[in-house]
Amino acid sequence: MIIFAGLSFLAGGISLGEVKEKLNRWLPWVFVVLFAVSRIPGLLPLNFSMAYAFAFCAGVYFPRKNSWWMPLVVLLATDISLNVYYAAHDVEVWDSANLANLAFNYVAYAVLIFLGRRFKPQSSFASLLGGGIFGAILFYFITNTASWFFNPFQNPEYTKTLAGWLLALTKGIGGYPSTWEFFRNTLLSGGLFTALFVAAAKLTAPAESPADKKAGARDEEAEAGEKPEEASA
Repeated sequence: MIIFAGLSFLAGGISLGEVKEKLNRWLPWVFVVLFAVSRIPGLLPLNFSMAYAFAFCAGVYFPRKNSWWMPLVVLLATDISLNVYYAAHDVEVWDSANLANLAFNYVAYAVLIFLGRRFKPQSSFASLLGGGIFGAILFYFITNTASWFFNPFQNPEYTKTLAGWLLALTKGIGGYPSTWEFFRNTLLSGGLFTALFVAAAKLTAPAESPADKKAGARDEEAEAGEKPEEASA
């Protein structure tokens, strides 16, 4: 609040509420910039990503007309940039198996955005944090199940059996870090960055005016008054 008050003073008499409203309006773009920066190679630990929280919070906070195309375009642009970077370092990233594996991620991102759309920005911090963590779990489950079922890299360990599926969700491919370790980082990063995004949105959200509160109360009373009539009909 001290920072907001200082910004208000520097802005030449603009009220704290107006400053918060402007910051809140620009918040989706701040999310986009932070996410893009977070994808710089080596900046974050392996599989410790903002992507899960970004997709979920885009569904929650981005304007309806932007909540689908904007996060998916940003995700795609950063993925292409990463592929160009790794290809320049002699890593094979444009083969069909890698592209198929990447496509599974976008199915999971779309599910996370859809999940975010089920929440309202006014939802409690705890429920939004829980939604972000649940989204990270869904991402892990969807992408690892798809990798097991379609098996784009033709891993012999991924047999089409219950044991093969459980292997994909826990141990993964021999010679690589276990998928359980990836799940731990997915869960931690999904929870951490969702908490940060939600906290920023809550701190910059304009306060509800008394008129809005009264209007909301009147709407609830009107709905309550309509229920007996509907029941009698």
